[in-house]
Amino acid sequence: METLALHAGQHPDPATGARAVPIYQSTSFVFDDTEHAAALFALEAEGHIYSRISNPTVAVLEERVAALEGGAAGVAFASGQAALTACALTLARAGDHVVSASALYGGSLTLLGHTLSRMGIDVTFVDGTDPEAFRRAITDRTRLVYAETVANPRLDTLDIEAVAAVAHEAGLPLVIDNTMPTPYLVRPLDHGADIVFHSLTKFLGGHGTSIGGMLIDGGRFD
Repeated sequence: METLALHAGQHPDPATGARAVPIYQSTSFVFDDTEHAAALFALEAEGHIYSRISNPTVAVLEERVAALEGGAAGVAFASGQAALTACALTLARAGDHVVSASALYGGSLTLLGHTLSRMGIDVTFVDGTDPEAFRRAITDRTRLVYAETVANPRLDTLDIEAVAAVAHEAGLPLVIDNTMPTPYLVRPLDHGADIVFHSLTKFLGGHGTSIGGMLIDGGRFD
């Protein structure tokens, strides 16, 4: 864990040998030629195009948090709520349904309980300490199951494996907010979760100086 936290996703700068991760303050990146540009835009080659999409500094963060969580890959966002919004709107659309634990961080509760409803996505909140409550709430319109590992602020603790079994029985992904314990204490992917969400602003950031969000894909759910 300590080695991953310090070094995952990063190698010494090839041009200078710098050990620390450089901050690449560039909006755009140079293409070798038109064929290289075409391959990047077609997603046929790896590389950076525009920092809104990807950036070498951000890529280190994404790889490092994914490694800490034991995931296949990660995507960073400007805030935790941006990450959760992207996740919800990728998996669900107007007319769909989400089942969520009721004990949630206030911003997540507002997003799921109010913002998504304005987009035509219904959310049913259940007692997160009762795995069977998730089963009873699932319908044929449900597209994901959501909960927090340790709920903020009530500290309800989720039985991840039991809820994952319920979600997978219905063919649904389990999305877990692991902000409170961080992968230092628990890695939800090891217990059956499919996607892990973080507000980097809290414990992973560590100092209350930066806002960020992260999604980590376990790479197992189709």
